[in-house]
Amino acid sequence: MAELTKVCPTSEVADNSVKSFEVGSNVIAVYNLGGTFYATDNECTHGAASLADGILEDDIIECALHFGAFNVKTGEAVQAPCFTALRTYKVVVQDGQVCVDLEQTAAD
Repeated sequence: MAELTKVCPTSEVADNSVKSFEVGSNVIAVYNLGGTFYATDNECTHGAASLADGILEDDIIECALHFGAFNVKTGEAVQAPCFTALRTYKVVVQDGQVCVDLEQTAAD
């Protein structure tokens, strides 16, 4: 069975928004897309910038530093200058809490 780590209450991430959270030694961006939650590393793979400070439109997060973008569901880099995918995390919502499996990607 997967080991889940509680990140935050679902109420802490407003609908169609993103927020970052420290989880152990990781900083994770949690996205609420119409009531479905996703999680990725918070740091842009192009430069040391917080994606939670970026612009979320549908399922794309645009980095505020150099305007590269990623698909939050898959982690795929979809706009230059970003070419390296983001690490995604499997998300489970339990009892009103967003939980992630730090060992499993969203695709697993």
